[in-house]
Amino acid sequence: MTESSIADFRAAMRLIVGNVSVITAGIGEDRSGLVVISVVSLSAEPPKVIACVNRSSSTWPLIERFRHFGVNSLGPQHRHVAERFSGFGGIKGKDRYEGAEWITLKTGAALLSDAVAAFDCSLDEMIDRGTHSIIIGSVEAVRTADAGQALIYWRGGYRPLDA
Repeated sequence: MTESSIADFRAAMRLIVGNVSVITAGIGEDRSGLVVISVVSLSAEPPKVIACVNRSSSTWPLIERFRHFGVNSLGPQHRHVAERFSGFGGIKGKDRYEGAEWITLKTGAALLSDAVAAFDCSLDEMIDRGTHSIIIGSVEAVRTADAGQALIYWRGGYRPLDA
């Protein structure tokens, strides 16, 4: 692809509405996370999810090493969490977790205590394609706090979605 066609691809992808989720990995001081809009269900029986994670992120090696990850689907009240985990202001690693309440359930991955939906996952497989890895996780525990709203990403920005 040429530079212009890559730019066109990125512009087109910004027109696809996606749910904003934070992927977390690691434990204690050795943890990080990132925002993704590419989380989907793979299977209900057994429960499995898929997400796409950039291999150049600080979170990718933690997922590989700790063999777990958390998926935290965000609501509009979590915009500040999305901004921190997007790296706004140069915030990195464990500092991204400040300003929100986190819990753990089974694997040790951090879950946002009031996430719209949170999935505690053990890593099954990482499949490398292009700049990203498709991570497949077995859902070990689920927690919900459905308030009828979601945070979405569209046209390059975070936006609230009401039911």
